[in-house]
Amino acid sequence: MHNPIDALLAEKGVLLADGATGTNLFAMGLEAGEAPELLNETAPETIEKLHQGFVDAGADIILTNSFGGTRHRLKLHHAQDRVCEINKRAAEIACAVAEKAGRKVIVAGSVGPTGELLIPLGALSYEDAVAAFVEQMEGLKAGGAQVAWIETMSATDEIRAAAEAAIKVGLPYTYTGSFDTAGRTMMGLLPKDIHDVTDGLAQQPLAVGANCGVGASDILASLLDMTEAKPEATVIVKGNCGIPEFHGSEIHYSGTPMLMGDYARLAVDSGARIIGGCCGTSFEHLAAMRKAIDAHQKADRPTVETIVERIGPMRNKLATATPTGEGRRERRRRG
Repeated sequence: MHNPIDALLAEKGVLLADGATGTNLFAMGLEAGEAPELLNETAPETIEKLHQGFVDAGADIILTNSFGGTRHRLKLHHAQDRVCEINKRAAEIACAVAEKAGRKVIVAGSVGPTGELLIPLGALSYEDAVAAFVEQMEGLKAGGAQVAWIETMSATDEIRAAAEAAIKVGLPYTYTGSFDTAGRTMMGLLPKDIHDVTDGLAQQPLAVGANCGVGASDILASLLDMTEAKPEATVIVKGNCGIPEFHGSEIHYSGTPMLMGDYARLAVDSGARIIGGCCGTSFEHLAAMRKAIDAHQKADRPTVETIVERIGPMRNKLATATPTGEGRRERRRRG
């Protein structure tokens, strides 16, 4: 399979992925309860504006508006019979923006969780999960997506199902977990173990890592564990823009452009090769991250204490200590 990520990494060293989809679309008029994916058909100009804003801010990778694009998510909006069309349109819009960028921009097909629990915890079989992801990825590939970007995952079996689907469709893939529960994913996966999830599959990922979670400090701490466990791996970090806070009935994120620039510098120092933003990350935040990455000379690997001092306190609850980097970090938190 063609590897567009390694080709661009060889040229640039570190890549900037885009920022938030949902929070930016809400700012553009998406109503609570609406499916962002349906805007690919009903308001393509809004999705084009989203991608263009990130390209203008300097993104090297943009993610299609297809996070909830499986039939299991789309059935909540009575669109489960239009999976291929909706995902294809998502990729076409992103590709049209990338093609006029005047530089290389990778279009990655966003693939989020199905929202279902796999057997034995739920009713969804592994084979049906693979089939659902294949259906989505066939649409993304038909629209021009170059990579399947599997993200915000919690369960190892669902990551494997999505990875297997990408292999079946013929797309190279990446995957990221959301370490939002005491330093683990909701289903118990530790950052240090993220590299092993697809062992034994016919094709291995182009990159793995973390996205979303609870805050920039926490995801940087997870990054340290991931790069310590496998220093040679291409690791993704795509953290939230600070911490979510309620202002009245609306959620706002605490991260400033200056903070997200420092987050990007620390991510480089911690070994990330692909750095982006998740919830709350606006075009302005991403532009600050672009500027920070371009001007930064990689420095010494930071400690968790350094991260907390520069970015702010950790938000995750304490996890059980292990002899790994994560365990050492948990002991320091207790102290």
